[in-house]
Amino acid sequence: MPKLNAVLETALYVDDLTRARAFYEGDLGLPVLFENPRMCAFDVGGRSVLLIFLRGGSAQDMPTPGGTIPGHDGKGPIHMGFAIRLEELAAWEERLRERNIPITSKVTWSRGGTSLYFHDPDGHVLELATPGLWAIY
Repeated sequence: MPKLNAVLETALYVDDLTRARAFYEGDLGLPVLFENPRMCAFDVGGRSVLLIFLRGGSAQDMPTPGGTIPGHDGKGPIHMGFAIRLEELAAWEERLRERNIPITSKVTWSRGGTSLYFHDPDGHVLELATPGLWAIY
């Protein structure tokens, strides 16, 4: 069987694209790879892409010069986790505090990893996780 190598893209759907871009670029420091009126793509650690779509803005199929992207959309709070180094956990806690982003939960896992949970402006549950969370991480 052919092998899947990684999750390349993760998508979140937001009500205000400008506000979301300010949060992910300004508060979390993610570089913008691409943007248009319906979406914004961010570089996450040079290994994956976070796609932020304006809710309802991508529900219809989208023709492109190279082919058609099937329509998609989402509602409600979604969860996603970002990998961070253990050595940067305290710096992330301070960064979130400085940016007035409340940490809603801090979990220490049995394997030794730690997760910080917080929300983006659209209510999505975001996680910053250190190694030890999973057997593969």
